[in-house]
Amino acid sequence: MNSVNYKILLGAFLLMLGATSCVQDDDFTVSPVEINEPNIEGTITSVDGVVDVLLQEINDEGDEGVKVTFEETGLVMEGYVISSDRAGNFFEELILQDKAENPTAGIRVPIDINPLYVTYEFGRKIYIKLDGLSVGMENGVPTLGVLAGDEVDQIPSFREKEFITRSAEVATIVPFETTIEDFSDDIVNLYVQINDLQFNRRDVLVNDPLSFAGEPSDEFDGERTIESCATGSSAILSTSTFADFKSLDLPSQRGSFEGVLTKNFFGDEFNLVLNSVSGLKFDNAERCDPIELDCGLASTVGPTNQFFIDFEDQTFNVPVSINGWTNYQQAGTETWEAFSSGGTNASLGISARVSPFRSGDASTIAWLITPQIDLDALEGETLRFKTSNSFSDSSDMQVLFSKDWDGNPDTITTATWGILSAAYITQDSDFFGEWFDSGTVDLSCETGQIYIAFKFIGSGADDFDGTYELDEISLDSN
Repeated sequence: MNSVNYKILLGAFLLMLGATSCVQDDDFTVSPVEINEPNIEGTITSVDGVVDVLLQEINDEGDEGVKVTFEETGLVMEGYVISSDRAGNFFEELILQDKAENPTAGIRVPIDINPLYVTYEFGRKIYIKLDGLSVGMENGVPTLGVLAGDEVDQIPSFREKEFITRSAEVATIVPFETTIEDFSDDIVNLYVQINDLQFNRRDVLVNDPLSFAGEPSDEFDGERTIESCATGSSAILSTSTFADFKSLDLPSQRGSFEGVLTKNFFGDEFNLVLNSVSGLKFDNAERCDPIELDCGLASTVGPTNQFFIDFEDQTFNVPVSINGWTNYQQAGTETWEAFSSGGTNASLGISARVSPFRSGDASTIAWLITPQIDLDALEGETLRFKTSNSFSDSSDMQVLFSKDWDGNPDTITTATWGILSAAYITQDSDFFGEWFDSGTVDLSCETGQIYIAFKFIGSGADDFDGTYELDEISLDSN
């Protein structure tokens, strides 16, 4: 880990940021009752400026572990509080963004104080003296605090007033509207709004729906899948097991999210975090669940094989090409391609995969579609396949069917696609070195002609986009 003393970089920093204020005052106090707008001793800079300096150092050093320490700069960072620990979903930290509306950068400030919302309420503008503090990447997000060894740690409670001053301004925070597909490091630590979402039907449309974070298996945080009705993309809503709404059932309706975009503890996956349960405005009872084909699982496999695809005739690192099948790249540069690997995460000889990891693509959507299957001409039809992943990381794989697609790649996205809900697809919680059987998926309750598609939807996170692997696709009948 490299630590940069910021005193020697101050000249370049001031040129880059552009000073916005330089007034005098010796008092960095916090008034508990009535607040007058303080006079600040030093040069005011923005959250955006501090984050930019960190990113520049990371780029220059080629090391995400680099820390920047401020000494004798006279710099004071201003920002707006967008987190609240009132409901217990944040703990001993403030999340700040640079502007109340149309923000461009956010930063995490850990402080050894609980609660914080009484003094630093949502929308409060505050000033933080930078000298004596350090900024670095912690848990995947820019963090400002006290350097303790190789980590940026909490500002001690007894030094709070030394560093932090409240402004008299409490602004109306206008959420930054975005989509799951547009998640990126550029909007981490911002107060965001995402429209037209719902929780996965398997979590809420059951006799015992999941709570936010009150399940026996929830440790520290409950992680729940939230989905876009517009695109089918998914993200994780993370809720602390100390939140006062942890035991509430997830809403079964559809609506919008307002809260903070951050990352999980490991810094490798985007998470959405609520300030309170009121940040979910789920008031539309009309869900957007896909059509389902669910004949259950068959107990036997018929003796007649209609097709068996094991990809052994495919060429490594080349898009899969099978007579009668459609390999369609809807978004991004990656598609279903053949691969072979050994070791812990071995392929089954030659297998197929979609792997947009570090592709630079903002979105990856890839389809592998069977030839048309005439169910009326068959009896006891079943489908089997195997899947594995190299950490799905919020990417998703779906097994779909369509009765109205015409076989033209140009109409794939306008056709009606439903899900084969009985099929098991490997989950991110499954061991990445194993292959998982789909089960013997019964198709015999359906009639007519159908296509079956294996659809990959990437998370859009360039450095952490997941990989799904597919092999041994078999259609059988009596």
